[in-house]
Amino acid sequence: MSLLQIAEPGQSPKPHQKKLAVGIDLGTTNSLVASVLNGNPKALANQTGDVIVPSVVHYLPEATEVGLKAKQAATSDPLNTIASIKRLMGRGIADVKQLGEQLPYHFVQGQSNMPYIATAQGPKSPVEVSADILTELRKRAEQTLGDSLVGAVITVPAYFDDAQRQATKDAARLAGINVLRLLNEPTAAAVAYGLDKQARGTIAIYDLGGGTFDISILHLAKGIFEVLATGGDTSLGGDDFDLAIAHWIMQQAGLSSNLTPAEQKALLKIACEAKEQLTTQPQTLIKWHDWQANLDRTQFKQLITPLVERTLKACRRAVRDAQIDLTEITNVVMVGGSTRVPLVREAVAKLFNKPPLTDLDPDQVVALGAAIQADSLAGNRSADEQLLLLDVIPLSLGLETMGGLMEKVIPRNTTIPVARAQDFTTYKDGQTAMMIHVLQGERELVADCRSLARFDLRGIPPMVAGAAKIRVTFQIDADGLLAVSAQELSSGVRASIELKPSYGLTDGEIARILQDSFNHAEKDKQLRSLTEILVEAKQLIEITEAALLADGQELLTPSEYKAIVAQINELRQVMNSQDLMLIDKHTKKLISVTDSFAARRMDAGIKEALTGRNLNEINNE
Repeated sequence: MSLLQIAEPGQSPKPHQKKLAVGIDLGTTNSLVASVLNGNPKALANQTGDVIVPSVVHYLPEATEVGLKAKQAATSDPLNTIASIKRLMGRGIADVKQLGEQLPYHFVQGQSNMPYIATAQGPKSPVEVSADILTELRKRAEQTLGDSLVGAVITVPAYFDDAQRQATKDAARLAGINVLRLLNEPTAAAVAYGLDKQARGTIAIYDLGGGTFDISILHLAKGIFEVLATGGDTSLGGDDFDLAIAHWIMQQAGLSSNLTPAEQKALLKIACEAKEQLTTQPQTLIKWHDWQANLDRTQFKQLITPLVERTLKACRRAVRDAQIDLTEITNVVMVGGSTRVPLVREAVAKLFNKPPLTDLDPDQVVALGAAIQADSLAGNRSADEQLLLLDVIPLSLGLETMGGLMEKVIPRNTTIPVARAQDFTTYKDGQTAMMIHVLQGERELVADCRSLARFDLRGIPPMVAGAAKIRVTFQIDADGLLAVSAQELSSGVRASIELKPSYGLTDGEIARILQDSFNHAEKDKQLRSLTEILVEAKQLIEITEAALLADGQELLTPSEYKAIVAQINELRQVMNSQDLMLIDKHTKKLISVTDSFAARRMDAGIKEALTGRNLNEINNE
């Protein structure tokens, strides 16, 4: 008799066989892939022992180069050598202009709102360029591990919005990678340090990479990583340090700003090398053709102090958002190659009043943490080793309500995954459709928030205003992607949308949104209160005038009718005054003078409904 090999659905028929999963740090400047080997996370190297893959792609007519070889072609063939593509992920063509001199490529219009880069192989989108980098990482992993992968955890900046996260998943799909989870880079660092060092308490993850800065405040205890708050700057990193040095060179050497793309690349390369040398030595000699000069740490400090201060400002804001004091931070973890700069470490140590943790390689720590999480999600860890990661959303999500107000459904810093529902109703009698406008931001008015999507809910049964019950549900998955649905509860009609905006936030927009919300908090609160009372007053006038037209002559005496009309006119006049107290006063007065009219209308309606019917008929209903 033959025996069948039995396995649980979705699990390996060989329980002892390890499933191959990796963590990928898809960085702006450099990328890495790591895996858990013999119980420990390890960055995977190529044949020459290099673990870092420069995030650069060189497009030739008949070939594609990725990594170090591509980086070396940046000076000789800058238009076909794409670097820092992460800055363009999930963005629109208009956003590209803000990056200016840092991205000296030829951009062309594609089939979508994405910015396409003209190359020797034709137009390439940021998703395609990222896919080429991910393909290189996948091949390295499969060659090292000796088999195909079941999946990967890919890290993204904590401040990546829905469009940027979706673009990252699309790139992975093009590269033939099954995405187990998108993981915030600071959280990945917490996984690496928390697991290796058994860290407990409240930790700040200071992540300064090549093109982005993230700060996250996390609470670590017993394998549970809870992100209390996030912050940062999507357009600040080590590349900006290089740019500051490049501007200094141009000023000192008397260079014009009209450099060719090749000259810009060469200048930035020299600046980057100078930055790296100043990390380990007090000064460095910089040469540009016939010009040369020394740059010391003191001068370098003056050049980058404003940039470092921007990171510290974001740190203070994140600590406030976490509702804790700086003194409650037990450890500070440094992530990203730019944290090797002495000034950065000194400034962070001074802010948090403790030396930051730098035990793990700052370039590898994110990939190592992602590898640990990938190993867990692939089912290679026992139940007691499972990690619970509680990330948060960086900005509030909500809907537009009457009067152009933003009604927050999920506040920022809410732990994800999460689902929240809120009930709304119709504004006008007989309304059979409702436009759902999904928003992101912290301000009170729609005009000051970011529009994410619009969709219509149709087929609402015609009812009097306020009778319909529309339940709108927001669902955010573990990757931070949002789905919104709306349902009219009495009829069951439903509409939904998965939010995949065609482009993401512009440079620094999230930081600006948060700062604006702080700066305008009191003014926004007053505007919201004023708008709400104006909406109430307008609706009251419309309802009252409709009632007067329907049966005002029959149910009111001439003097009562005249008094109500006069109060309507008074309310209309004060509505233009923008005086909250005055409008509220006259609104209440109109309600008062129409109370008896409303009661008579109700009595008349009940009497009409009961006309010609006996008690038994009513009881049998």
